[in-house]
Amino acid sequence: MTTNPLEGVLSADQIDALVTAAEDLGEGRNGVEELLSRMTRAVLERALETEMSDHLGYESGDPAGQGTGNSRNGKTTKSVQTLQGPVQVTVPRDRNSSFEPVIVPKRARRLGKVEDMILSLYARGMSTRDIGSHLDEIYGTKVSAATISRVTDVIADEVAQWQNRPLESVYPIVYIDAIWLKIRDGGVVVNKACHVAVGVDVEGRKQVLGLWLGTSEGAKFWANVLTEIRNRGAADILILCCDGLTGLPAAVNSIYPQTVVQTCVVHLLRSAMKYASYGARKAMARDMRPIYTAPTVQAAELAMEAFAQAWQSTAPGAVLAWRNAWEDFTPFLAFTPEIRKVIYTTNQIESINYQLRKITKTRGSFPSDEAAIKLVYLGIRNIETTRGGELGTGTQGWHQALNAFAVQFPNRLPI
Repeated sequence: MTTNPLEGVLSADQIDALVTAAEDLGEGRNGVEELLSRMTRAVLERALETEMSDHLGYESGDPAGQGTGNSRNGKTTKSVQTLQGPVQVTVPRDRNSSFEPVIVPKRARRLGKVEDMILSLYARGMSTRDIGSHLDEIYGTKVSAATISRVTDVIADEVAQWQNRPLESVYPIVYIDAIWLKIRDGGVVVNKACHVAVGVDVEGRKQVLGLWLGTSEGAKFWANVLTEIRNRGAADILILCCDGLTGLPAAVNSIYPQTVVQTCVVHLLRSAMKYASYGARKAMARDMRPIYTAPTVQAAELAMEAFAQAWQSTAPGAVLAWRNAWEDFTPFLAFTPEIRKVIYTTNQIESINYQLRKITKTRGSFPSDEAAIKLVYLGIRNIETTRGGELGTGTQGWHQALNAFAVQFPNRLPI
């Protein structure tokens, strides 16, 4: 049962008195906001006085303070931004200037969760000017775009630590993909690929391993990315899922010789389906199903020949799409149904990229690589906080897959 947080702090009569005071200060919401602002000031100033007494070791006016070598030395007034709007507070000083308040730190101009709110709104794709307008409209707090930019810049050290953090020694699955961003470079706006790698650890937790910007999404660039991942402690990757990038298997195996590179089956199906008319897509999907559900490679080859005979004349592009991707598709057929289920598609990373595109598309372009990485990182942090890091197969499904991995890849899992 939910209890009133004021119970035990304020009596019913005291609460009624506050309501009456709010009505005296203004009508409706205005009176309440003014009351909250004054209460905030009173609480902050009382807390500061208490901190000063703790610092000096005696209360104001107490003779015990004589001869201690330090004493109160007046007060200064400063304006701080709170969720109740700007509040003027008086901060006590001491003669030795050794007082370091915690409630209202020196040089602090924002209190409560204002900075957290700025970062949260920024992570959801709002521009600095939009955030300033939102805070002014909702809370009456005026924060300039330059100030908001400085608040978000403090995340730079966190990004650097995150980008260089140690990784797990083994990842059963790693999904890789890229999203495209417009970034100003040398006075010209260019398209850059933000490469994203998502690993699933042995507990089934999904985590973004890092972000890397490049002018193109190529196998050579991914080789550099994987080298960095290995240097950060990821000694082994069992299966790496991708969207069929040319030359990627060789690049991956140059870093991880034992890793199986698997083309996303859903990407392959989409590539084939685009060659069929809208009315024929159901029939094509039905004819492709025996290929990727085949129990063996030989059965898949027979199903592939049947598909080719049925669609070679009306959709030769679909048949060619399958033949071109056949070598990168067939590793899928060597796995048990439990493993097939979790590597069937790169949706595990595409769901993250979809959220990232939502927050980046509101920007015409980014002023620098650092600004782009900062926003994408905050977006990832927000996704991980709100959605958690569990793989979407469910606990039981992942345990079944992990057992299958242990059989399929003996002596390679730390379990």
